Amino acid sequence: MLQVHLEGTPELRDALARLSNRGEADFSRVEPVVREILAAVRAEGDAAVHRYAEKFDRRRAPALLLREFPGKQALSRLRAPAREAMELAASRIRAFHGHQKDAGFSYEDGGVSLGVRVSPVTRAGVYAPGGKARYPSSVLMSAIPAHVAGVPEIYLATPLAGDASDDPIYAAAHLAGVTAIVDAGGAQAIAALAYGTASVPRVDKIVGPGNLYVACAKRFVFGAVDIDSIAGPSEILVVADASADPRVVAADLLSQAEHDEAAYPLLVASTRELVARVEAELVTQLAALPRAAIAKASLTANGHAFVAASRAEMARIADVLAAEHLSLQVEDPRGMLAAIPRAGAAFIGHQTPEAAGDYLAGPSHVLPTGGSVRFGSPLGVYDFVTRTSLIEYTGAALRAHARFIEDFARLEGLEAHARAVAVRLK
Repeated sequence: MLQVHLEGTPELRDALARLSNRGEADFSRVEPVVREILAAVRAEGDAAVHRYAEKFDRRRAPALLLREFPGKQALSRLRAPAREAMELAASRIRAFHGHQKDAGFSYEDGGVSLGVRVSPVTRAGVYAPGGKARYPSSVLMSAIPAHVAGVPEIYLATPLAGDASDDPIYAAAHLAGVTAIVDAGGAQAIAALAYGTASVPRVDKIVGPGNLYVACAKRFVFGAVDIDSIAGPSEILVVADASADPRVVAADLLSQAEHDEAAYPLLVASTRELVARVEAELVTQLAALPRAAIAKASLTANGHAFVAASRAEMARIADVLAAEHLSLQVEDPRGMLAAIPRAGAAFIGHQTPEAAGDYLAGPSHVLPTGGSVRFGSPLGVYDFVTRTSLIEYTGAALRAHARFIEDFARLEGLEAHARAVAVRLK
């Protein structure tokens, strides 16, 4: 079931090279459609959003923007276990992200006052997909960091069903501090958030995962607005040695494989025997999994197991893969983590399921995918703020620096720069 690659073989090197480029999504087949949608929404606004919703989703929203939505009522309608889980998750996510708040700084250096002012963006757009599954957890994980950052207006874009299945989304939006809901999905929702329409205000930043059309749309609107990242399929990398339980390893691989046929369940194991035991568990657990067809397709297409005898080689492979979710089911997991600098979220030790990070632990589960952890970070409060450099000179400080500023300006042939200093000293 897993494609197995043994240490020191050309097959391992080739597979590792291919997987390290897995983030290069094939946008070419959707680009023409996405460009058409973006242009239409930019030109026609609400009418285009409704038209594409009817075309792709076979539905027309009664109102595109809901400033009043039944969040509190929806929360009360949830079954008690679900309501309590959602409330606990919201409180833990809020508490974690409270530690990320940045007050800026200031200091004085020889009569020059310097510092940084941190300000929240005015409007943030949060995308939550519909389709095969709906994720109120992603609403919490995307909107709460924005709310903690102090963003005054948070707009959730998600296609509503118009029935009781919307209650978890309404409840999550209420707990997360969402201002209003944009009843739309796909590239047309991204366009509405990025460009604004008669109903939907233009936002400053768009965050949240979606399908290939959504990812492509976010890529194209970057510049008109900021975005968090270009999200690809979900992925997990489990690093396991002889101390790992094959049942647990298999369960964690399946927890991501069931997301999507394109998900990446990856394993680095210390022995071929351990891989065989994990594969046997995968077969057993798949038989009782409701989304078995999706998970099996993911395992067949993108499931890989790398066998490496030494801890150093296991860590090296894990670092090259730079996975969204890194599960360390090994002896001395923190020691191994020190040798793997690149990972979106690390789940340390045998008792830490990746599912805890998806729902309850606290850090946002919106993470870089496709190896983009090389330069990206988990979604956080810092994604929803801007920073302003503060510079204030006294007269004495300017006189002390004037000659150097003027000399540097003239070095670059910019005489007006130099005179802008000189005129203040006369």
